[in-house]
Amino acid sequence: MTYTVQVKVMPLKELLDPQGKAVMGGLSNLGLNEISDVRIGKHITLQVDADSEETARQKAEEAAKKLLANPVMEYFEISFN
Repeated sequence: MTYTVQVKVMPLKELLDPQGKAVMGGLSNLGLNEISDVRIGKHITLQVDADSEETARQKAEEAAKKLLANPVMEYFEISFN
């Protein structure tokens, strides 16, 4: 069976997000002062062939740990559609 797996990769909350800060400055320049914080991340969709949802989750976690996310600077979340 083929599972559609969503991987959300975001910078660790403790770390500065330079892209987010740049976008925040741009929003402020546009007069959108009601927005108080911006964090920029990645959204990755995987098509995983697996016998079960648990196996698909394990494969997606392996991909995230080995390639998609840098554990020193980022965390990831996995969900299914």
